[in-house]
Amino acid sequence: MKLARIGAASALALAAGLAHADSTVHFWYHFDNADNPMDALVEEFEAANPGIAVEAENVPWNSYYDQLYTAIIGGNAPDAAMVKMFAQPRLVEMGALEPIDEQLASWEGTDGLQDNLLELTKAADGSHYYLPVQYVVLYLYYRADMFEELGLEVPQTCDGFRAAAKALTRDTDGDGQTDVYGFGFRGAKGGHDHWASFTLGRDGVSLENGLNSEAGIAGTQFVADLFREDKVFPPSAPNDGFQEIIGAFKAGKTAMTIHHIGSANGMVEALGDKVSAAPVPECGGGRWTAFGDESTAVLSSASDKEAAWKWISFLSSAGNNARFNEATGQLPVVKADSESWSMHPQRFVEATVDSLPFAHLLPNSSATADFVNTVWPTAMQRVLTGDITAAEMNEEITALFDD
Repeated sequence: MKLARIGAASALALAAGLAHADSTVHFWYHFDNADNPMDALVEEFEAANPGIAVEAENVPWNSYYDQLYTAIIGGNAPDAAMVKMFAQPRLVEMGALEPIDEQLASWEGTDGLQDNLLELTKAADGSHYYLPVQYVVLYLYYRADMFEELGLEVPQTCDGFRAAAKALTRDTDGDGQTDVYGFGFRGAKGGHDHWASFTLGRDGVSLENGLNSEAGIAGTQFVADLFREDKVFPPSAPNDGFQEIIGAFKAGKTAMTIHHIGSANGMVEALGDKVSAAPVPECGGGRWTAFGDESTAVLSSASDKEAAWKWISFLSSAGNNARFNEATGQLPVVKADSESWSMHPQRFVEATVDSLPFAHLLPNSSATADFVNTVWPTAMQRVLTGDITAAEMNEEITALFDD
């Protein structure tokens, strides 16, 4: 199989610039936004590439991968498609993806991509099958006005974060009750990225290794202590989800939280210049934050692979990539487009780009879904309420990934 892929890649490279006349690229994507720029992008591409037509089909997200896998098995796959990293191992195992390493090596747009994106989207076998097209990275939202009022620096380390969170947790109206908490922690499903930013950056610690080490347990204990000892999370934190943490931050009930640029415009609408952003703090020797991906790929069954590559590289080229992402709320992958991006205030774009060097994906493992959906939220809630220890929580996660 690997030899077949190498041979296909070489054939593709030899055909560079020689896309067949009257080729049609069947492209699958998924956009929920009614302001869909795809027709305009297709029209512009076709004008610049006579002889290549693009048929772009917007496939509903809820059934996207079911339809894609079925089409591949049935021999009816598109020539190119939007794809996420969680699907890459299965698609590679199916032999469904065309390697694009040689195209990336010669493409003039490669150097213009944001740093670390190609490393994050590389396959386990070391090859590149994905061309990034949009992304988000989680970072720290903070109340700049509260930091200024108290003379606080934006935290760069876990120790600095803890000190700032304690100072920001206050009774501001003098009624004897805390009404502002230092940090809005997401203890319910989806909050694993908050915990991970305080735990997985530590030396030798990852979901698959080192969680039972002193450093790994210290990360979980750090989170527990913030809630149980320092009381810098709202009392509702063990059950808080996305809506709760964002609503509390907008309402001024929390001074910091973690999310990505998708929340930026709503934050600014509610708070204006009072809200800003920075990378998550360094904890125990390193930093860790979550990367949200979306790429495109050429399918190995494509009838004209060079035409398909031309199309996906067009979508990740300067200018075109910005227009593509105006419909998604995510960020362009091209440095030049990020520098001129106007869909979000630049301070949030900068926090995202500055976070890319230490952004990570969760393991491509069958255990990850159980970790996200059941094991982490259940264990985290029990740690926060004192039912189990930090060591016991980390042991549960370790056992899951060991299996």
